[in-house]
Amino acid sequence: MSNYHLEPADEPQALTGQAIKSMRQHPVQGISRRRLLRLSLGGGMALWLTEVAGGTLHFLWPNLSGGFGGKVVIGTFDDVKLTHSTLPIAEGFPAYVQNAHAFIVLIDPSRQQFLPGTDTTGDGTALNVRPLYQRCPHLGCKPNPCLKNFWLECPCHGSRYDRLGIKAAGTKFGPAPRSMDRFSATVDKDGVLTVDTGKITLGPLPVALGQPGIIPPKSPTGCI
Repeated sequence: MSNYHLEPADEPQALTGQAIKSMRQHPVQGISRRRLLRLSLGGGMALWLTEVAGGTLHFLWPNLSGGFGGKVVIGTFDDVKLTHSTLPIAEGFPAYVQNAHAFIVLIDPSRQQFLPGTDTTGDGTALNVRPLYQRCPHLGCKPNPCLKNFWLECPCHGSRYDRLGIKAAGTKFGPAPRSMDRFSATVDKDGVLTVDTGKITLGPLPVALGQPGIIPPKSPTGCI
């Protein structure tokens, strides 16, 4: 009987020092965990920087393009009437201008024009026009002008303002703490209105119905 025998082919063999050295000198096939981690971190950072850049561009773009946050050219009073031809703008009804996020309201309807000048306070009396920020001072909803009473009414919590944005005092007229905010405005010699939506003046305190400073509604009931 021979002492010669075969080693099983699948029996693990110990690696020699030379084999280990050779393996270290050859690159790992595929992608290593270290490289995968680096790629993941780099990709995440690139995505974050893209989002920051996009948000910054979105914030600055209105100022560059003449949209909200910058100066918005509205036009003459005749332009506003033509754009809102189905509404009684000539009677003092608020006209909504979307790219300015504003309501444009004629203060004295007997004077069918915007008057040249500059008003940084947003009051607009000298210009015969008041640009109102569309945001309700309560929680930021958009009040809507009501044809029945010519008032602005917030559909979220019921705050009510006269057509010039003055908040009616009293809990039954909603919880807003002040009147609607206003924008700075300029009217040139040709009667063209430009609203600076980057300059906002906070609205004054509410005025009790029946007191000077608030225009009474045209009807006892409104739209909400």
